[in-house]
Amino acid sequence: MANWYCGRRAVKVAAGINGGDQDPIVDRLIEAASRRIDQETRRRFIPETATRLYRWPHRLTAPTIFWLDQDLLSVTTLLAKAQDTTPTTIATADYFLEPQSLGPPYNRIEIDLSSSAAFEAGDTPQRSISVAGTWGYGNSTKAGGTVASGLASDATATTFVCSNSALIDVGDTLLIQSEQLFVSGMASAALGTILLNGALTATKSQVSVTVDGSHGIVAGEVILVDSEKMFVEAVSTNVLTVVRAYDGSTLAAHADDTAVHIYRTLTVVRGVNGTTGAVHADATAISLYVPPLDITNLCLAETIAMFSQERAQWGRELGGVEGATELTGRALTDLRRRVTANYRRVREAAI
Repeated sequence: MANWYCGRRAVKVAAGINGGDQDPIVDRLIEAASRRIDQETRRRFIPETATRLYRWPHRLTAPTIFWLDQDLLSVTTLLAKAQDTTPTTIATADYFLEPQSLGPPYNRIEIDLSSSAAFEAGDTPQRSISVAGTWGYGNSTKAGGTVASGLASDATATTFVCSNSALIDVGDTLLIQSEQLFVSGMASAALGTILLNGALTATKSQVSVTVDGSHGIVAGEVILVDSEKMFVEAVSTNVLTVVRAYDGSTLAAHADDTAVHIYRTLTVVRGVNGTTGAVHADATAISLYVPPLDITNLCLAETIAMFSQERAQWGRELGGVEGATELTGRALTDLRRRVTANYRRVREAAI
């Protein structure tokens, strides 16, 4: 659940999917598409902190070269004789992560031959090499605003308020300090006192919404007025330009001084991918992990294709006789082949 390669909102916008009742279906398909990409590429594109134990010696391997079965980004601790009561720590200065010219990610660890270090089996070759570190294809991130409230006093809190929900989607993996958090939901809440400054009619063409005071709403966020969702396309001081009846909500009239809620309350899974939950002060920076663009595009395309096929009951066409769309998937097949060719990891034999 902690490694989706595209978000719920991105899929719904791209596919024209409306309504919260579709969210569980979309979420399930994003998860399936992400795991298919893992399987096809033999990689994971959001990093994991883990300790992996390996047998030594490798079959058909030089005693100074240790091939890895997964992508390695960095090493925290490297041990030989890991199962012994007194394992040997191999110092950072005594080994190289390779290939240096292409990594990270790295596919092997080589002992510096000018050192006295060595990979050793100890009492048994089983689980004798321990590699603790960060694993994955990459760890690129982008800015995701800040923590507004909710994480300053509880390392297990499962909801918090972010400063800018336009930057975050359900399905994102966040990095706050050293903790990873998976965004599993987003809800609206009253943040301060934000009220309509003027009534709104139940007219879809009335897209200018004036609000009172210092509101802090930014373009790309979703607001809730009564039970109508509105997508904010632009902000000019206190005037919001919106899309009415967003995401399948019902167009309605709204009285002056009606409260305006913002979708900034995130439901999260704490301490994912081997990290540990912690408290985070208000105004702490949020980063989002960013898989390669081709990976995100493939996840998006796979999800939309599966959604369309389910609607077509896994037939070849979607829609009525005159408006039917043939689901040949040629473009998706081409994208899948390109991604596999570019990203598929050569299988290494770590035993």
